[in-house]
Amino acid sequence: MLLNLYRRHLYVRIWLAVVGGVVILTLCANWIVREAAENERERLSGVPREVVVLDAQDRAIGSGSAVRVPGQGLEFDVTLEDGRAMSLRVAPRPHPTGTSGVAAWRTPFGLGWMVALVGMAVALGVYPIVRRLTKRLEALQRGVQRWGEGDLSARVAEDGQDEVADLSNRFNAAAARIEELVRSHKSLLANASHELRSPLARIRMGLELMGDRPSPTARDEIARNIAELDQLIDEILLASRLDAKEADMGTVETVDLTGLAAEECARVDAELEVAEDASSDALTVRGVPRLLRRAIRNLLENARRYGAGEISVELGSRRGAAEIRVNDRGPGVPAALRDRIFEPFYRLPGASERNGGVGLGLALVKSITERHGGSVRCEDRPGGGASFVIALPN
Repeated sequence: MLLNLYRRHLYVRIWLAVVGGVVILTLCANWIVREAAENERERLSGVPREVVVLDAQDRAIGSGSAVRVPGQGLEFDVTLEDGRAMSLRVAPRPHPTGTSGVAAWRTPFGLGWMVALVGMAVALGVYPIVRRLTKRLEALQRGVQRWGEGDLSARVAEDGQDEVADLSNRFNAAAARIEELVRSHKSLLANASHELRSPLARIRMGLELMGDRPSPTARDEIARNIAELDQLIDEILLASRLDAKEADMGTVETVDLTGLAAEECARVDAELEVAEDASSDALTVRGVPRLLRRAIRNLLENARRYGAGEISVELGSRRGAAEIRVNDRGPGVPAALRDRIFEPFYRLPGASERNGGVGLGLALVKSITERHGGSVRCEDRPGGGASFVIALPN
């Protein structure tokens, strides 16, 4: 039973270690004091001391020396003025226990009782402190166990400012991050399942209606749905990799945003404007070219899909960050929904699946930007429309 408590509970081991250390320290201190006292007594016992013999009128009538004889007390050897030699011996004072010892170290209960009382006092004083510490460790243990059993919302108290509190804080932060990732992946899976059904259903219906001689319209519809499926799968895989912070997304290089934006603008026939006060260094960032190209392309595709004709890209620099601004003349985005449009599979009210897209384009833009240490936001465009702004640190 006691051995099991010792092995399973940290506070028992700490408590016993402290009590044992105090007992050993007490015994060692007792031995050191006894040895020091004994050595001092032996040193003094061999040193003679001068003795003067006085008569009734306090006149010196003789002199001599006194020497302590081990085990026999004090011995006085004196010589009187008339030449007579005398020896006096005083017996040692008996100790209460009958053995020699140090009077300053005597206790009413003896050494054994003294050690027991000291040990008991230390045990009673240390136990509440040790138990309070280990209770927090046990609370952390229970929280980790609950979290490991599947309760991802489990958290532990963060009392104090010591190592245990720091460990609890780090556990809560890690648990919150993992819970967020799991929730995100569940949402991604559920939405992906829903989105995959739509093009698959259209392909199945097209195959049933086209008969033995498919028309060009049916072929085009099936090809469009297959392309939508391919795009959806590609974006789901990319979103999953971006969520995993440890995933290798490619080689980080020096990227010229001007050249990258010019290539993407030429692909969709969009206008490119570079601010006059923006130098080439201000528009050069460190990143993965493939991902930055994907972010710009997604914003341009989104502007082409929901905008009304005119699309432009503006490059500039502000507060030590390069800015890419993609403008359109579409209906714009309500202020209350400008954060939600960056959520996976979110579509504005009234948007139809027939408009194209799978609902992951803007979410990927946000993930790519954040992986590069930047941010993305949506603003109103003067004169109507929306502006999507990516800010990347130089």
